[in-house]
Formats: sequence, structure tokens, C-alpha cells
Amino acid sequence: MGRDTGPACRQCRREGMKLFLKGNRCHMAKCAIETGRPVPGQHGNRRSRLSDYGVQLREKQRLRRTYGLREGQFRLFFHRAVKRRGVTGEILLQMLEMRLDNLVYRLGFAPSRRAARQAVLHNHIRVDGKKANVPSMLLKAGAKITVVDKPGCRELAKQSLEAIGTRDVPGPSWLAIDGDNFSGEILHVPSREEIAPVVNEQLIVELYSK
Repeated sequence: MGRDTGPACRQCRREGMKLFLKGNRCHMAKCAIETGRPVPGQHGNRRSRLSDYGVQLREKQRLRRTYGLREGQFRLFFHRAVKRRGVTGEILLQMLEMRLDNLVYRLGFAPSRRAARQAVLHNHIRVDGKKANVPSMLLKAGAKITVVDKPGCRELAKQSLEAIGTRDVPGPSWLAIDGDNFSGEILHVPSREEIAPVVNEQLIVELYSK
């Protein structure tokens, strides 16, 4: 499976908004979006009107890059969402939120989704007390996520939690976080309002439905 090894800030510049791909750096004044750096490329400073397809494509790219997925992975999630009952766009968002790597990030045990994915791959995480090293694993309500009781693993999680504490950012309402024991529990599957996506997911549905 391929992975994107390019500069994370370049992706934010391309989408014209913060995707929070580099953890604490995204909250600093030197963030590429804060400094006003233009869209990458020779013609980055040129502004052109997007077609309907271009608008839909940009929405899809923003969501895909936010969760750090390759195109094939993202398309697979969409096809799975289509097969489920309910509003396809909302189901897609819920499935992305219930990925193990995203949950580790949401709980504050990693500064970014990239770091959370690495923590999962390196066996730093347990789900319901069992080994879990698949970042794309979809969890259900009631699942309990814990950082393994090893000094190195918990020190990294502690640093991430402390950084979040300095920003005084409240945790997601659909997660119960126990920072003292480095654990968290999924209270329920989040609604669209609780996810508060930065994109219009309906445009993504329209893009893939063509």
C-alpha cells in the first residue's frame, strides 16, 4: 500500500485551509496558512473560477487529505457507505471518524493523525485490552482504547495531552477521555453536528455518483 511522503504543509496550501496534518506546528504562527503562503506551483498566485466538477473535487481532496487516506482507500470507504442505510455523506463521515487512528488522535494521545497511525502500527495502542495494530480498523460504540503501559509510549501520549491542555480545547462530546490512565471510551457514534466537517460532504457524493 502506497503512502504520501510529501510535505504536509503543501497539502494545506493547496486546499487553502488548515488540515492539521502536522500537530502542534499547525497552531503556531509559522504555519503556512497563517503566514499567507500561496498555493504551490508555478501559477499558485493566479485565481481562476472553478467549474462544478472542480468544486466537488476540491471538497473530496480536502476530506481525503484531512484523514490521510490514499484515493483507493477513500473510494473504498465511500462504496461501503453507499451500501449502508441512511444518508451516504453522513455515514461516510462517521466511518472515517470511527477509524482507530482517527480515534487515537481525537482522544489526544497523538498530535496528528499521521502520528496516531504510527502509534497504532508500532503497537502502542490496545482496544478492549487486546493488541490492535491496524489503523483502518473500524470501532463501535463502547470500545475502550488504551495506550500500552510502557514508559516510552505513555510519555509520547502525555506530551500530546499536555500540548492540547495548553490550548484549552475541549474534547469531543462523544468520547470519554481518562488522561490519568491514558484511556478513552467511545460513548456513541458521532452525529454530523458533532463531527462538524470542514467540507460539504454532499458534493463528494455527487462527484462519485457521476
